[in-house]
Amino acid sequence: MRSILAALLSAMSLLLGAPACAQARPGLYAITDVTVVPMDRERLLSGRTVIVRDGRIESVGAARTTRIPAGAVRIDGRGRYLLPGLAEMHAHVPGGNDRQWTEDVLFLYAANGITFARGMLGAPAHLELRSRLERGELIGPRLYTSGPSLNGNSVATPEAGRRMVAEQKAAGYDFLKIHPGLDRARYDAIAAAAREQGMPFGGHVPDAVGLARALEAKQATVDHLDGYMPLLLRDGYTPPEGSGGFFGYDLADAVDEGKIAQVALLTRRSGVWNVPTDSLMHHMLLPDLGEAELLAREEMRYVPRQMLAGWKQARAGLRSQPDYDPARAARFIAVRARLIRALHDSGAGLLLGSDAPQVFNVPGFSLHRELAYLVQAGLTPYQALATGTREVARFLGTPDDFGTVQPGRRADLILIEGDPLKDVANLRRRAGVMVGGRWLPEAEIKAGLAAIAARRAG
Repeated sequence: MRSILAALLSAMSLLLGAPACAQARPGLYAITDVTVVPMDRERLLSGRTVIVRDGRIESVGAARTTRIPAGAVRIDGRGRYLLPGLAEMHAHVPGGNDRQWTEDVLFLYAANGITFARGMLGAPAHLELRSRLERGELIGPRLYTSGPSLNGNSVATPEAGRRMVAEQKAAGYDFLKIHPGLDRARYDAIAAAAREQGMPFGGHVPDAVGLARALEAKQATVDHLDGYMPLLLRDGYTPPEGSGGFFGYDLADAVDEGKIAQVALLTRRSGVWNVPTDSLMHHMLLPDLGEAELLAREEMRYVPRQMLAGWKQARAGLRSQPDYDPARAARFIAVRARLIRALHDSGAGLLLGSDAPQVFNVPGFSLHRELAYLVQAGLTPYQALATGTREVARFLGTPDDFGTVQPGRRADLILIEGDPLKDVANLRRRAGVMVGGRWLPEAEIKAGLAAIAARRAG
């Protein structure tokens, strides 16, 4: 199964792209008589009017007494719910030459209420893309981007690792992306240089490093729950040489679930955050989720045919491996769910991310499925939503900038037709999205999605 993981990593070369609709300048809006889901704590504020000016929330007040400024665009919030925009904390943004696909991906994120994206496979083109998104020249989420991957192939020596960290810091990337293949010496050199440069680093946990060392090194995030399965093995069990497979799937039958709470506590004490990307595991491994069911999802109409073919091939390749066992796959998914719940209950940081676009994870749409999997793992709807809103701002050290509906925060908002604290599926009942103070009404979102579907069908 290591070959499957390698194929998935190389498949990221399919992510090519760039721009589409210019974004209007932020203006003056009044979202009237709405129920606010502020996400500062678990509560609803009914009968509120929210004033947005120049990309920031100016006020949140009682609808009956709030004065609506002259010239404000009124957005009817009656019977609707307003909450912060979501963050996709394991996103992939095209960085190649297909400008239309890049813009389509950005729009798919925004259309689904994703107003912040942590790009996990950066490229030089993303630096300018980040600036254009911040200036409002493109419709899409605010971009927080890594540089090119640091892995066993790109980092030849510890000194090369230190040099790459300095180069990526100088170039202006936000953080460093760790991929498999690094030995301990190279990883340690990167970690030390990252501390010196003030650069967070996150992503995978290389096999030769192991989770215990990644936690000790204060890796900012562990993505995919990578490296956890080896720490959960029952005492006395020695895994066969080269085993582990797809994020530890091969080890699922040797897990001692009694160790989950201990490992979760170790994580919490380290201060390291996790981005589970559980939807990827479900789509790749879960035995009762068939290809026909995945292909029938309406969001597949927005994916290029070549990418869909690659997804089908990767999934079929993993499931055709001699060691693929449906019962083991189901157990692997179940162990991960218990680990997610334990991490949350221990106070360890969790962040919302789905690894899109990747193996039937369509940008934007997959994050709503990720929310559902978090609830399935035992989090309440509020707790699941917090991993993609308030907790993201806390992780980044900017709790007063975004992630809650409060005066002064960025005007990144989702207006929906049902209470998300009762059911996260209500986030799909969209009435509109505000990205950086730019209002996208549902009619505009539907028109944009229809245009993408038409391009993919052509």
